[in-house]
Amino acid sequence: MYLHKEINSIEAMPQKAGEGVSMKMLLSPDESPNFAMRNFIIEAGGHMPLHTNSVEHEQYVLSGRALVQIGDESFETKAGDVLLIPAGLSHSYKTLGDEAYSFLCLVPKGEDCITIIK
Repeated sequence: MYLHKEINSIEAMPQKAGEGVSMKMLLSPDESPNFAMRNFIIEAGGHMPLHTNSVEHEQYVLSGRALVQIGDESFETKAGDVLLIPAGLSHSYKTLGDEAYSFLCLVPKGEDCITIIK
């Protein structure tokens, strides 16, 4: 089985955590045998709070810039950057500039327990 979708046809769902955060489920765990693929968008001036996940995250930045904290380190990310966030490691995002920060996020199929730290 294969799937073909257009990203613009997928509805962005507002997320409760943070401010100005929405997510498009590009490939749900029901549609893919091993991974889920999501597109997170954090509007200019928005942020996602410090949190942990019980599964690893592979991310590819599509557009915008953000100050990303992973563990005890903070750094600026931009379009074209790739991130690996191991399971259980705290991370957060704060947009920089006047453009939305958009990234693909792939996670292994299975339950993802999210814990908000602050």
